[in-house]
Amino acid sequence: MKITGKGHATVGRAVSGWTTRRWLVTGTSLALVVLLGLSLCGAWVFARSTAINNRLVDRSSPALIAAVQLESALVNQETGIRGYGITGATDFLEPYRNGLALERSSVRRLQALSGEDTVAAHDLAEVDGRARQWQSRIAKPIAESSAPVPLARERAEEGRRLFDSLRTALSAQQKHLQAARAGARADLQGARTFRNWTFTAMALVILVLAGLVFVGLRRGVTSHLDRLSLDVRKVAGGDFGHSVSGSGPADLRLLAADVESMRTRLAAELSFSETAQASLASQAEELRRSNSELEQFAYVASHDLQEPLRKVASFCQLLERRYAENLDDRARQYIAFAVDGANRMQGLISDLLDFSRIGRLLTDHVDVDLDELFDRTVDSLGLAIEEAGAVVTHDPLPVLQGEKTQLGMLLQNLIGNAVKFRSADRPPVIHVGVRRAEEGWEFAVTDNGIGIAPEFADRVFVVFQRLHTREQYSGNGIGLALCRKIVEYHGGSITIDHTHSPGTRIVFTLADTADAGAAPDPGQGRGVLPRPAQARAVLPHPAQG
Repeated sequence: MKITGKGHATVGRAVSGWTTRRWLVTGTSLALVVLLGLSLCGAWVFARSTAINNRLVDRSSPALIAAVQLESALVNQETGIRGYGITGATDFLEPYRNGLALERSSVRRLQALSGEDTVAAHDLAEVDGRARQWQSRIAKPIAESSAPVPLARERAEEGRRLFDSLRTALSAQQKHLQAARAGARADLQGARTFRNWTFTAMALVILVLAGLVFVGLRRGVTSHLDRLSLDVRKVAGGDFGHSVSGSGPADLRLLAADVESMRTRLAAELSFSETAQASLASQAEELRRSNSELEQFAYVASHDLQEPLRKVASFCQLLERRYAENLDDRARQYIAFAVDGANRMQGLISDLLDFSRIGRLLTDHVDVDLDELFDRTVDSLGLAIEEAGAVVTHDPLPVLQGEKTQLGMLLQNLIGNAVKFRSADRPPVIHVGVRRAEEGWEFAVTDNGIGIAPEFADRVFVVFQRLHTREQYSGNGIGLALCRKIVEYHGGSITIDHTHSPGTRIVFTLADTADAGAAPDPGQGRGVLPRPAQARAVLPHPAQG
């Protein structure tokens, strides 16, 4: 099958029929229509059931409860008036007054609940009218009389007749309310039954619809996708000669044609890739050989360059000693310049060689005890530390993996710089701190020296960048650049913390790739116990006199 730049359009014209999207849109639309109808039916059933339930909960039951409370309030009034009329004791008026308050609240509640129910409104009016008649003829006169006993005895028969009439009205009211509540409960039970049957039918319809969707997708889409996936997996497994064919909806057939086009291109590019890989392997081998030769050249060049410089310095010094009586001050100064220049060039070449070797001479990382390395570094700087009167302290340092020589150069440069760039008005105080970081260790070398201005924070890490003249401070301007390269080679970073003042605080991190370090706080790692923080009183090295 030949695929050209216009192959996609040609395949599109050759493929006809409904696409997967069209099938899905049509099926989804029909399913949504059915679900919408079911939802409307369910909403109507639910609304009907809710309305009946609300009528029972919000009207029928509260109305019956209020009617019972009304009867209780009137009975309390009758009890209080009867007791007051028999004994004349005013204590019996308390139930009467409480009954009046309860009656008023119950009547208001029943009026609110009656609404458009004419039967309930008529019953309430009948009860309220007979209650007022009994109150006006019996209760109120007796309660307000100064001689209640004779008046109560006089109206006892009339009061009994009026209250019996009131009891009859209350009974009729409660009977009607109970009948209304029973009807509401029956309606609610019927609505629940209808709702359950309706929702069961809806669930069956949804299950049937889901089954139809599953079968339709299986026969119309997934089976064709499975065949296409099988062909694609064969190609992905390395059988680039296997042809990919499509079936089913138009877009799946078009996809199969695109995959077939891609297969043919991959097959053509695979042979080209194999040729390119062979060429890359050859170039990599050539690069390794070139790096080896370059390293050898750097060593030979540094050695050959340093030898003439040593001869220049030696013969200039020999010339000064042998012909000292014939040299004036100007000649001695010129000889000193030549010797100093040769020595600086020799040191510069040595520093450049060290700088170029970092990361190029690959050696195995070993466990490095930084406490021991710190002691050796301070011992090697002992004379400079003693002359400056410096105090050098450190936290318990961990054991981590790295190149011991390079880590020693790192500490020596940082501590040596802290001693060198000290302030004239105070003795140097240098501290090497450490704490656990997320992916290794974070170290901080802090001093109280002259400091570094923020605008020079990046410049000091560049090779040969000096902030002071050689007359002020010696050096080649390569120390911090060497430190940065060592730190980055060990998977870390180095910066200057400008929040520290006075002095300089250089912060660097070292990766703990093999988890070889011993955490200072918890205890130990690899059998190494951290030593307590200490301040060293540095003595001169024996070789330094």
